[in-house]
Amino acid sequence: MGKAALMSITVIQSIPQTDAVDLRRTDAHPDHWYPIAWSRELKPGAMLARQYAGEPVVVVRSKAGDLFALENRCAHRQVPLTHGVVEACTVRCGYHGWAYNAEGKCIDVPYLGRERLPNGVKAYPCREVDGLIFIFPGNPALATERLPASLGARNDPAYKTRELNREVAAHYTFMHENLFDMNHQFLHRRQMGKIKARCLGRRHGEDWAEVDYTFSRPEGSATLGETAILGVVRSREQGSFTDLMTIRTEYPHQRLQVWVGGGEPVLSVWLGYTPLDKAQRTNRTFGYLSVKRPKVPGLIDAAWPLITMFTEKIFHEDKEIVEMEQAAHDAQGADWNNEVFPPIKDLREVLARCGAPAAA
Repeated sequence: MGKAALMSITVIQSIPQTDAVDLRRTDAHPDHWYPIAWSRELKPGAMLARQYAGEPVVVVRSKAGDLFALENRCAHRQVPLTHGVVEACTVRCGYHGWAYNAEGKCIDVPYLGRERLPNGVKAYPCREVDGLIFIFPGNPALATERLPASLGARNDPAYKTRELNREVAAHYTFMHENLFDMNHQFLHRRQMGKIKARCLGRRHGEDWAEVDYTFSRPEGSATLGETAILGVVRSREQGSFTDLMTIRTEYPHQRLQVWVGGGEPVLSVWLGYTPLDKAQRTNRTFGYLSVKRPKVPGLIDAAWPLITMFTEKIFHEDKEIVEMEQAAHDAQGADWNNEVFPPIKDLREVLARCGAPAAA
């Protein structure tokens, strides 16, 4: 990773501006995998009702463990299939008993001959990766090649991991921008103390953008929460360390990694944002936060309650602020953001390029 000089930024406009493409009216592109549930939530022989961009989805696990996802509606009277039952790799509607297989085909109407079966419902490609269930809402022909191989350090035994899970009343693009722009540390001053981010460099491509930061503390000392995360993996000899944080949006997912004095990342975060409503003004954020285990046995387990409390407070502050951004956009009727930070401009171009026109 190259380290460039700190960017100098000059504000040249002080009136509301709008981009040619309003990101808050750009839908998440359906031709990608989106997390929709935790694997642990779906027991054998059970179903879960979920939403993707206003569309009802039922995720099903047969008693044998087979996983599939369908529209959560019966083609007959439109009632949710989750009102019914799971039979092998079939869902039977709880109203009239119409049955659908894993491909969404109607395979039985109890009072109708099998030669006259009606059309079925939409099926979604559905897979599990590292403890999360994903669906692919778009063109099924693209699904296999776009499936993520892993989710950060979730399955690496060298890390201790916690789940990140919350519903946020904001467009998914606000989530990408919030994490990507570490200049908002003032927001977290109660949790982090006085800390200053310095941009070291940026890179971007057709469907990705990446930025590097390091941090300094103009005054004061590290808070307990920050020390709990980084202190457990920083040796006493590293008094003159240089922390490096890299944030990468690889559409439509996002990750953050922190290094202390080289070697493996000491902190790894993976995030996916699944739009819930048709207008995509709300999202479900799924993610994993993984902290490298120190050499001292049990140290990270002792610090874990403090790490959990600290990160929850940080994420709560981020949730509140992006929901304020969404409320401002809705009140103004357009994106008035005066964006001046080059890495965020790179990111916005990626999000605009990779997103889909909002549904009418």
